[in-house]
Amino acid sequence: MISIVVPAYNEGEHIYGNLKIIDEALKAFCSDYEIIAVNDGSKDNTGEEIARAAADFPAIKDFGYETNRGKGGAVSWGAINSKGDVVGFIDADLDLSPDLIHGYVEALVNNSANVVIGSKMHKDSKLEYPFKRKVVSFCYFIMLKVLFGLKCHDTQTGLKLYDGDLIREIAPLRKIEGYAFDIELLALASKKKAKIIEMPVVLNYSRGESFGRIKFKDVWKMFTDTWKIWWNLRIRKTYFK
Repeated sequence: MISIVVPAYNEGEHIYGNLKIIDEALKAFCSDYEIIAVNDGSKDNTGEEIARAAADFPAIKDFGYETNRGKGGAVSWGAINSKGDVVGFIDADLDLSPDLIHGYVEALVNNSANVVIGSKMHKDSKLEYPFKRKVVSFCYFIMLKVLFGLKCHDTQTGLKLYDGDLIREIAPLRKIEGYAFDIELLALASKKKAKIIEMPVVLNYSRGESFGRIKFKDVWKMFTDTWKIWWNLRIRKTYFK
């Protein structure tokens, strides 16, 4: 069984149609799946649109809540409530096509991997991506290499698959609410000796600005949160008792 978590914040204009696209992509290769749509305390009609999609499509599950918890909180909540042998998450705006999921599932199984992540730095990736975000992504890659020694090149691309038991074990340990939650989960997975592999992406950036909804304060918080993860994991060792 495959579970795909879709965190959504103020995506009311597109979320119904995008959930339908995800449903069609999964149905094309899998007979046993669920789509866990998490309305992360949106201020628009995202919750109503998710409820409408859940009523129209049996595989779509509504796991929303009223108070915004950040993307990390939304993804973790969806993962904790998942049932799949494989659990993934994809951004609600579908900058990344859900058609990629099939190949990622095959890669996870065929390589006996525990985690498969999309990577903009993969040699076969095809990108339409703002230059400023490329620079930030590369700087972040260097930082993660120094702090955590991870062999993956890109931790921030919004499509990842995990072994279901693994993600349900580490998601409740998460301490970070914002964008750095990705590295937190990957660092915890690496600590559990998980095999992590990268796959190419086809990225069509749909936001008008270089950083979309991400502001400078978000980028700064991502960097400071990353240091907090390192401190808690390597120095205080508070994740695993």
